[in-house]
Parts: sequence; structure tokens; C-alpha cells
Amino acid sequence: MNLAARLLHTRALVRAPIWLYRAGLGFLLGDRLLLMQHRGRVSGQARSVVLEVADRPAPDRLVVVSGMGPTAQWYRNVLAEPRVLVSVGTRRDVRALAHALSPAEAAATLEAYARDRPRPWAALRPVLTEWALPLAAATGEDRWERVVPVIELRLLD
Repeated sequence: MNLAARLLHTRALVRAPIWLYRAGLGFLLGDRLLLMQHRGRVSGQARSVVLEVADRPAPDRLVVVSGMGPTAQWYRNVLAEPRVLVSVGTRRDVRALAHALSPAEAAATLEAYARDRPRPWAALRPVLTEWALPLAAATGEDRWERVVPVIELRLLD
């Protein structure tokens, strides 16, 4: 497991930015990160996750990638209940609807991300390929990028 993957498995480190958002200081993280509040698909309890914004195809659209794959809890939760709240930049608790992009759209998003953000991509790519390569092989996909879950958030407010 590479360093970036190990860091993503460190609960305290991954959850630390949530406290900045809860303290009203999320704007310090800029608009490349967002806080998404969602509901647990089984418990119904409120859950929070901080994610990197991979793309902004329109002013009311934000795209995020499930770096830990299709088994990430937040990803499974938003598939079950797509109504979420998003805080990004100076905007707080904006209602949004989440929907999964098609495999082709997901691959195109990752290609654009790699082209436009080479340094962050260098850290993210090994994390993605660690689980995506075996998954693509098992499902018969010809490109590993097509199995990476990508979610578009449509801001409603």
C-alpha cells in the first residue's frame, strides 16, 4: 500500500477537515475541497465526508471521485439517498442532488483531472489503481478508469 493510500486509511487525518467545516472555517480549505453531509443507508444517521472537487462542469455542478472505490461508505450512502448538503468555499449547507456518472463520463473526468492537475494526480493515481486494476480485470473492463465511481453534485440553492 503506497503512502497516499495509507494516509487515506488514517481516520483521524481524514476526519480532521470535518472539524474545520463544523467550526465555520471550511473556507480556509478553499474551493478544491467540499464537505458533503449525507444519510447512512442503513442507520439513517447524518454522516459527513470531506472530498476533493475533481471538476466543475457548470456553476451549479461539482464532481467528486470515490478514491477508495465502490465500497466507500459515503458513495454507497449517496446512491441510496442522493439528497445531500454541501459546503464549499464560503457556501455552507447547500442542498444538492448526487448522481453517479456513467463509466465513460467517469473515465473522461479522470483524464481531464490528470491533464489539468498533474501533481495531485500523481498522488491519487496509485490509490485508484490499487483497487481499480483488479476490479477492471474481474469485470472485463478494458480500462481501469471506467470502474472508478464518480459522482456529480447538482447544487439546488
